[in-house]
Amino acid sequence: MTGSQALTSLCTKSHRSFCLLPPFILSSSNPHRRIPHQIRTITVRMSSSQSASSSASTASTAASAIDFLTLCHRLKTTKRAGWIRRDVKGPESIADHMYRMGIMALVAPDIPGIDRDRFLFLYAYDLINAAIVGDITPADGVPKSEKSRMEREALDHMCTLLGEPSRAKEIHELWMEYEENSSPEAKIVKDFDKVEMILQALEYENEQGHDLEEFFQSTAGKFQTDVGKAWAAEVASRRKQNKH
Repeated sequence: MTGSQALTSLCTKSHRSFCLLPPFILSSSNPHRRIPHQIRTITVRMSSSQSASSSASTASTAASAIDFLTLCHRLKTTKRAGWIRRDVKGPESIADHMYRMGIMALVAPDIPGIDRDRFLFLYAYDLINAAIVGDITPADGVPKSEKSRMEREALDHMCTLLGEPSRAKEIHELWMEYEENSSPEAKIVKDFDKVEMILQALEYENEQGHDLEEFFQSTAGKFQTDVGKAWAAEVASRRKQNKH
């Protein structure tokens, strides 16, 4: 076996190796295909070094991801504060609320100019903040500026956990887009958040006999999109029918 064939075999068979030499050097038709021992040694050493670096990077990324997902566990165990105040039995968690909002995004009609994937990112990153700051409601009396500060700190913590500058920048931009209500996707997320809440309120009224009028009053006239208004009107119509 020639030096060229040996190196080709090494680069092909070893999953830990990455051949840095250009193809023409490895070609058997190249009249200058004899590869100096020093080049072969450097190539193998660099391949091993890159493999080790890649493995370390993968392990670090995996650790960051699991840290982040562990934080998100709180979304499954934190109950929605509004329902607790009204003595709802077995109230939904923040994750329950997020789940149906995700389904809403899937079944919503196509709207020109709306990026459905962007919608999913916006609602997910906004609600994940609650894993750190908790489910803050208007009844808590927390000023908007203070709530924003707490959520920004939570966002910084999430970005630190993820450990990827590009992803951190993306999360910050999406959060600001939602906070400032500056895109059509942000408006739909805010509408769906309210629609899901009043639909859940209707279900608790039907199942447990509560009067949850305050939740309907708190959202009245605040829907910004056609789909949000239409879905909210449908929920209100069903509630009215149930009371007769």
